Amino acid sequence: MADRVTVIGWDGSPLTAAARSALSAATLVAGAGHHLALPEVPPAAERIRLGSVDLAARRIAGHRGTAVVLADGDPGFFGVVRTLRAPQHGLEVEVVPAVSSVAAAFARAGMPWDDAQVVVAHSRTLRRAVNVCRAHPKVAVLTSPGAGPAELALLLDGVHRTFVICEELGTEREQVTVLTSDKAADHTWRDPNVVIVIGGAAATQGGGWLLGRDPGAVRGWALPPHAYGDGLRTGESAGLRAAQLARLGPRTGDLVWDIGCGAGALAVEAARFGAAVIAVDEDPAACARTEAAARHYGVQLQTVAGRAPHVLERLPEPDVVRVGGGGAAVVTACADRRPERIVAHATTRDEAEAVGAALADGGYAVECALLQSVDLDPGAWTERDRTVVFLLSGHRPAASP
Repeated sequence: MADRVTVIGWDGSPLTAAARSALSAATLVAGAGHHLALPEVPPAAERIRLGSVDLAARRIAGHRGTAVVLADGDPGFFGVVRTLRAPQHGLEVEVVPAVSSVAAAFARAGMPWDDAQVVVAHSRTLRRAVNVCRAHPKVAVLTSPGAGPAELALLLDGVHRTFVICEELGTEREQVTVLTSDKAADHTWRDPNVVIVIGGAAATQGGGWLLGRDPGAVRGWALPPHAYGDGLRTGESAGLRAAQLARLGPRTGDLVWDIGCGAGALAVEAARFGAAVIAVDEDPAACARTEAAARHYGVQLQTVAGRAPHVLERLPEPDVVRVGGGGAAVVTACADRRPERIVAHATTRDEAEAVGAALADGGYAVECALLQSVDLDPGAWTERDRTVVFLLSGHRPAASP
């Protein structure tokens, strides 16, 4: 095992005295090509071109001597420190930090970033990173080959955003470009880079006490129908909405389809959980009501006017789906897209059986419950409204090990 491992962050500035001291004593140095070309790297030291951090960690663990790992920005912020400290390697590291590439990118843009979301985009997380960009007005994306500005722009098709693209920060080839997302797909970009994605109607509210989006002043979920005005579908009580949200479990990085959005109640509340939402309705007035509700509650979502299931063909892949209208035919079309979960409701047993069969035929494990909601006047304890609906939910069974 290496006698000593020092991780040095590099942001293009001259190395600190601590960094120079650690490098001068190094018998092994790992880093990218531009790191290994630094004049402070000892000529006699073994050099490892840093591709796979896990592989480099194994070589460092087997090295007898003093190792140094050079990394761009702050190596403890989405950086190599986490991998090096993994239990299987048994390495104890000292860290010499630098300004993170995210902080540097926002500094180049002249923008605060305490109200920003930060995500990492690579081949496995690109779609989820894009969903965060759909849902939030300010996002910093740490990109990678094959998951860069062009790929982000292509997956954001139809959603207008402004890109601040920072290439090779801290090097002589550093370049900052500002353009709209529809133009980014037409260029070839250098790695590594940070993309700041800005836009949307929702106002960002940096409260100065919490990194990321402020949770806002509204407390609670499944708000009463009057909170969304007119336009809720028949049978859509707050209790039904609460049960649907509980079964969907929308979260940051998800894309939610809300089909038959009505007044936008479920769409808005899914967005308040941090999910990206596409709200679909054949009635343009319903889409307008949903957009108004989103503005009122300070969240972002996209509306699509059109009749399901045909309009669904051009939408990006969902993680979870709420079917608020359209019955078994729409449920079948959604099941064909293989979301993790689908929820729907029905007002008659025949309709419930048809929806349940559509879910089962699509390969989903099906649950059904009969929900009764009675709205009471607490003054006179008399009944004001009664709703009885079938709640159906389907989830894809876990794959066999």
